[in-house]
This record gives sequence, C-alpha cells and structure tokens, in this order.
Amino acid sequence: MAGGHKLASVLPPAYIHGMSIRALPLSVREIHATEKNLDALYAAAYAGLSGDSMALAAGLLPAEYRALASMDPLVELAEAKARADAERALAGVVHDAALGGDAKMALEVLRYKYGWVAKTHVQVDVAQQISITSALDLAQTRVIEGTARLVKDVN
Repeated sequence: MAGGHKLASVLPPAYIHGMSIRALPLSVREIHATEKNLDALYAAAYAGLSGDSMALAAGLLPAEYRALASMDPLVELAEAKARADAERALAGVVHDAALGGDAKMALEVLRYKYGWVAKTHVQVDVAQQISITSALDLAQTRVIEGTARLVKDVN
C-alpha cells in the first residue's frame, strides 16, 4: 500500500499522497467478478457491511461495485450467501446459549423467533351491573340540599 493508507488498495497510487487524497478518479477501472473480488465482497457482507461500506472494504469503489453488480448476478449471490452464513452462525450462538441454560436468551428466542408472549394473569370480577338510571338516582341522593338566594350588587 502506498504510504500505508487503506485507500491505496482502492485508488491508483497517483491519487494518494501520504495520508490525504489529492483527487478522486474520474473514470471507473475495468472490473470483473473475479474470485478475489467475490471473496472480498463475501467477507465484507459476512461482517455486516452493506452498500458503499461493503464496496470500499472489498477494495472496490462504490461505482465499481454497482457496475459489477449490474453486470454479474454472482455479485448479489455472494452478498446474499455471506449474509445467510453470518445469520446462521449467529443463530447457532444464540441457540446454543439458550439451550445451555441462559434464561434471558431463551426468552428472547421464544419472543422474537417464535412470537411467544408471556401470559399475564388478569382477572376482572364484575358482580354488579351498572345502569345509567340507577347511577343517576344514586347521584341525586348524594346532592347536598340547600337553599339559593339572589344577592344584589351593592354598587
């Protein structure tokens, strides 16, 4: 790598000066879906990267990745396979932890993978029916009886 910079593997050496980029390339390199490119894309996708980050981590410019993906269906297949393999590996870790006695992990697996919801015990006992007329009668008996007077303004 020129100057030890990670972009040196992506950009031609003429565009790298020490640790700064002088200019960006105006043309896209001739790129093909080689085994090396597909392996690099697989590794980046397996690590959870996507889009431009995945392209750059695989040593491609984002425009080169998009062109390569549009030309060759193996690019999308490598990315999808990497994501599936990563998901399978992580699912195995979660599954092993749940089966190994991790109660929190077991609950998370049940909740998110199988849609399980812990039942909550709520019991409502309604022994008396409420009627509007009886409620109004009850309210009427509670009204404080009093007298009303008209007060004239003193001014």
